[in-house]
Formats: sequence, structure tokens, C-alpha cells
Amino acid sequence: MKQKTKSKIEVTFIYLFFLLMFIVIAYPLLWTVMMSINPGSNMLVTQLFPKNPTLEHYKWLFTSPNSDYLTWYKNSLGVAIANSLGSIVLTSLIAYAFSRFKFVGRKYGLYMFLLLQMFPVLMGMVALYILLTTIGLNDSLVGLTLIYLGGQIPFNAWLVKGYLDTIPKELDEAAKIDGAGHLRIFWTIILPLAKPILAVVALFNFMAPFMDFLLPKIVLTSPEKYTLALGLYNFINDQFSTNFTQFAAGSILIAVPIALVFLLLQKYLIGGLTAGATKG
Repeated sequence: MKQKTKSKIEVTFIYLFFLLMFIVIAYPLLWTVMMSINPGSNMLVTQLFPKNPTLEHYKWLFTSPNSDYLTWYKNSLGVAIANSLGSIVLTSLIAYAFSRFKFVGRKYGLYMFLLLQMFPVLMGMVALYILLTTIGLNDSLVGLTLIYLGGQIPFNAWLVKGYLDTIPKELDEAAKIDGAGHLRIFWTIILPLAKPILAVVALFNFMAPFMDFLLPKIVLTSPEKYTLALGLYNFINDQFSTNFTQFAAGSILIAVPIALVFLLLQKYLIGGLTAGATKG
């Protein structure tokens, strides 16, 4: 009887915790949505649900001559797609090498990946900025994408390598007996079985350019090359700017491509999140 009572209390606390987390996450999101359909441009709305909701702010983003929102959206999509696809290619090749091959420095290479995860890319921004300037990629979306691709390697390679370690090596050996080389094994056996963890890598790296502000702020200087986070910041950056409702509308629309990618990859995501990095 005491055990059942204790179990019910634990379950109750778990549900209360989830309810609290839902409120903490949902309330700011609801407020942002309501602000985006509120008439006017002031952030200080008097009520959560506006009496006269409007979609004028969403229309303004795409039709106003004072808005470069569509350009910023295209820039962010381009960087996000390139970062996602490039991360899959780089990460899968690096993780395959560390998972399947024995070579000098392999152990210390893995330790280096683990160590690099502790330091943010921003710590090396001075060096990266000088490098981009030297090779002529400063104020360039290509340069920004290269920083994203390089910065994601340590964490993603460690994550995918752990997943590949769970794939039986007997499959590789059977393919070698049939005459398959390393590239064919990688393409026909490893990649299909690694879809769940690669879906996780694709989603996380697709999201990064939409959410990041600091790296674009340092690398990009031309307004026509801004990403969404940097562009939206300029809506409310000036001393007398009151574009808070347009800012809210633009922020809500950021979720659209991320939600679409999530829906496309959702059947792989759970397996990738639970199985990645389970074996070293």
C-alpha cells in the first residue's frame, strides 16, 4: 500500500514538473504570437488576446519596401541547407574513419574532439575573422557557412561515431568477402543504417543558422547578406525603433522551415537521439 502511494506521489510530481515546463515554454510563445497579430507596433500591449487581430504585420514583412525580410529568409535558408547537407557528408566520413579504422593518433583524435566540445567557436573568432579576411570570404555567406561546418565537427563526429560503433562490424566483413571496398561499404551498408543519427545531425545543423546571432553579427556587415536573426535584430536596434510587432511576426515565421524539416525527419529522430553516443 505504501509503495503504491509513493508511486502515485512520484507520478504526480512528474506531471506537475512537465506542466510547469510547458507553461514556461508556451507562455512566451503565446505572447509572441498574440503580439504579432496585435494592431500597432508597440511591445507594451495591454492584453494577451487582442480585440482586433490582424495579419498586416506578416504582409508588411514581404511587401514593404522598408523590409528586407525575404532576402534575409533566403540567406538563412541557403546557409541552413548548405550547413545541414555539408555536415552530413563531413560528419559521416569522419565518424566512419574513427569507427572502422585503426590508425596512429586515433585515440588522441577522439580525445581532441571531446576537448573541443568544451569551447565555443566564439573563442576563436578573432583568428577566424582574420582567416576569412585573408582568403576574401569576410562579409560572405560562404565564409559563414564554412565556420558553421568547421564548428560542428567535434560534437557531431563524436555523436555519429558512437552510433556507428553499434552497427556490427560483421556486416563490413561479409561485404569485403563479396569484394566490396571501403567506399561501397560506407555507401551501401553504413549510410542506410545510420539514417537516424544523420537525421539528428541534419536537423540540428539546419536549425543553427536560424537561431544564431553572434557569428553572423561578427562575419556579416552588408544588410543584403544578413541572416534572419541579425536582420530582425535591426528592427528594434535603433533608439527610436518601435517595430516590435513586425519583429514578433518575423520571429514566428522562423519556425516554419524548421517544423517542416522536423516533420520530414521525425521517423528517424527518436532512434537517433536515443542511440547516438551510447558506445565509445
